[in-house]
Parts: sequence; structure tokens; C-alpha cells
Amino acid sequence: MTERGDGPAAEGTACRQAPTRETAAGAPAAGSVLSPASGGPPQIRGTTAAEQRRYLSVRSGEWAFAVIGLPLALLGGAYALAVLYAGTLLSLTVLGLPFLAAALMGARGLGALHRQLVGRLLGQRVEAPARLPRPVGAVARGRVVLTDPIAWRSLLYLVLRLPLGVLGFAAAVALPLGCGWLIGFPLWGRLLEPDPRPATWLDAASTPLGLVILSTVPGAVRVLSGANRRLARLLLGPARAQRRVRELETARATLLAQNTDELRRLERDLHDGTQARLVALAITLSLAEDALAPASGPDLARLRTLVERARGQTDDTVTELRRLTRGIHPVALDSGLGEALPGLTATSPIPVTVRLDLPERPNQAVERALYFCAAELLTNVAKHSGAHSAELEASATDGRVRLSVRDDGRGGAALGVGTGLTGLAELAAVDGLLRIDSPSGGPTVVTAELPMRL
Repeated sequence: MTERGDGPAAEGTACRQAPTRETAAGAPAAGSVLSPASGGPPQIRGTTAAEQRRYLSVRSGEWAFAVIGLPLALLGGAYALAVLYAGTLLSLTVLGLPFLAAALMGARGLGALHRQLVGRLLGQRVEAPARLPRPVGAVARGRVVLTDPIAWRSLLYLVLRLPLGVLGFAAAVALPLGCGWLIGFPLWGRLLEPDPRPATWLDAASTPLGLVILSTVPGAVRVLSGANRRLARLLLGPARAQRRVRELETARATLLAQNTDELRRLERDLHDGTQARLVALAITLSLAEDALAPASGPDLARLRTLVERARGQTDDTVTELRRLTRGIHPVALDSGLGEALPGLTATSPIPVTVRLDLPERPNQAVERALYFCAAELLTNVAKHSGAHSAELEASATDGRVRLSVRDDGRGGAALGVGTGLTGLAELAAVDGLLRIDSPSGGPTVVTAELPMRL
């Protein structure tokens, strides 16, 4: 009796279980040899078995895209052609531009739908373009939409997607049905005709012809799917300049985060190192001053004066160092902007009402900018406005955080007129907005708006 693992059968098993070099996707790497013993089909010269499988097998998502894509392509194509036709007719009327702006917004929405469909079914991730800015005023918003390249490219995509959708449906549905009819053509003739007829050359050729055409269906669907991927990537994604802007924004966010971390480290070093040593020095000088108090004589009096002066200078240095460390990174921000702002208003010489709606924390750079912006605004209210009360409001919506300070002062505040607001423009300039509404006689409302994530 042979042990398990001996003999030719075991050798065959060992050959079948021999590891093959694989790619990250789990498929055998290009150039690896698949033999019949390893479970793969015989290899054709110049083509690996994995490439054969990729050609012959089309993912279910591509079939689904070819089937589902037809009604969407018809809808999108009809929408785009109707927009172009109606826009041309209305271009000479006052309704032309508003209609075209609304239609372009609709094209942008349909483009987003197709972008998600391509990502889910075809596996082609198309990066979403930047959101449209929202300026104040209907005319400004219409101008932004009419000059938006993404909206126009989405409209072009809907036009070009129409023939691709028809071809995809034909390749995935109509062509296999036609092949089935060809393959069964001899049988249909016998079943449907009451009198049997002699076989013809068409009966003999239809079945092989149907099989040959059917074998090209997966390749046709795959080629059309590739065309749809390229079209979506070309027209529905951000332009090269926008991608570059996003790369720069990511790099800037990284630098800001590193800068914030470095400032916090510097604040900790100053607080735990230099400030602690200065405090210890002040205590030592205070003890020396107490020890010299009972002594007398001109030299001792001069020495006491010098020690008192040194202790006073040390105390002033500690106070200045504490002020500097608070300016580098306020300790109150460790608990978030929602906890830091009420503490900031507590030191204001005028009463300040605080309203906060911050369901999530902005990143550290944004919190720091808004904290100092609020501090500067409250300082300006106390120094320049003549107000008796103020309101501070902070809220976060649509990925942006908004900070506003309102006072009941005399009004007339503006940038560059000695009111201390010029520095605020720099604080709010990091992809942000600074709005000042200060009519003569008040009230004054200053609003700073920044993205939640820089």
C-alpha cells in the first residue's frame, strides 16, 4: 500500500499546486506559462491565457452598462439636441441666456449621473470637477454657469454618448439575438414551414456564421466599453488646469498642516522649556530679594535694587513670552473652535452674544485663522465702533465655515481706513471670503468664510 503523496498521481498533484507568479489583481502575470495541469487552457503563441480570458470574458458591469446605457443615452442625447435647438431659437430673445444657463446646469447634473455610472459599472473612476462658485446676484451666477467649461463638455458628452449607447446596445443585445437566429436558421425552417424543403447552402452556412459572429460579441462590447471610459475621462473629468489646481491645493494643505504642527511644537517648547526656566529664575531672584531684605548698608541696598530690577524684568519677559505663545497657538483651540470662541468673548470689554452651529471641526489651519479673525474683529468692535453690544456667530454648511461679528456701533467700517480691518483680508484670503456691511449709523456686520478643509 502506497503512502499518500507517493506515485505519479501525487507528482501530478504537486505540479498542479505549484505556485505561479501572480499580479496584484490575482491573475497570472504576463509571460507566465499555464499548462493543462495547472487548470488553464493551452497557450496560443504570443498571447497569454490571462489575455485570452480578458478578451473572451466581459465583466457583467460592461454588459449592464451596454443595456442600461441605451435609455440614458437616448434621454441625454435628446436633452442635448433639444437644448441646442431651443437655445438657438431663443438666442435672440431675453429668454435665451436664462434658458441656456438652466439647461447647462441640467447637463452638468446629467454628466454627474453618467460619471457615477461609468465608475460603478465600468470601473473607471472619473474625478469630479470643482463645484461652481456661488457669487451674489442672478446675473453673476448666470455668467458663471454660461462660462463653465464642465457644463459645455457635459453637453458635448451627451451628444457623443448617443451613438455609443446605440452601438453598445446593438453589440450586447441585438447582435447576440441575431446570432441566435442564424445559428438556429435550419431548425426554424423545418419548424415554421409546413412542407419540408431541401437543405440549401444557406442552411449549411448559417450556423457556422452565427457562431463566428457570436464569438466577436465580447470583444465588441469590450471595445465599446473602452471607448465609453475614454469619453467619460476626457469630457466629464476636470481639465488639466483644474487637476493641477487640486494638486497645488493638496500640497498647500499639507504645508499648512505641517506649519500648524510646527507652531504647536514651538509653543510647547517655549511653554515647557524657556518659560519654565524663566519662571524658575524669577522665583530664585524673589528668594534672593527676601534673603537680602534684613541686610543694610549702601552696597546691600544697591544689590537689592539690582535684584528687584532683575526680577521685574524677568516677570515682564515671562508675561511677554506667554503672550507670544498664545499668539503662536492658542491653548484654547486644543478643544476646538466651539470651545475657544466663548472663552475669547469672555475677555471682551462689551457684552457679546455667541451663537455656534459647528457639527464638525474644521482642520487646524482653518480653526487657527478663524480664531484670530474673531479676536481681531472683537478688538475692532471695542476700539473703533462705539458699540454697546455685539453678536458672534459661527456655522458650518456645505463644506464651508462662516464666522460673522455684528455690532450696534456707528458703522462706516471699511478696509484701509484705519479701522484695523486690513489684516482681516489677509486672514480670510486662504480660499476664503471677507464681506463687510457697515452703513453709516450701523449696524456693522463683518463675515469671514473659509473652506472646512484647506
